[in-house]
Amino acid sequence: MQTTRLNKLLEFLKADPTDPFILYALATEYNTSGDYEQAFHYYNLLVDNSPEYVGTYYHLGKLLEKTGDKNRAVEIYRLGLNAARNKHDNHAYAELQGALNAAMGMDYEDD
Repeated sequence: MQTTRLNKLLEFLKADPTDPFILYALATEYNTSGDYEQAFHYYNLLVDNSPEYVGTYYHLGKLLEKTGDKNRAVEIYRLGLNAARNKHDNHAYAELQGALNAAMGMDYEDD
């Protein structure tokens, strides 16, 4: 993780602690660096306080799968599908549907 980027994001957070973009950027930065505890913290803040921030759900779901909590990942993907539907974000909806299908073992191709 680039310390300067993280420090800058933390400065932005001090200026606006509820900005969903900053929270998402922090979650992503921590996730990328392998600090999953902090990544979960910021992703969960987004789910709780900015449920309309659709990008959260895919990445939080993938992190949950990566850390072995597939059941919670399925729940998160479903929440994300609702958020994407409410925003009419078809691209996010399709990505979340694909992630949900894969998590549930339904990512097979029809013959």
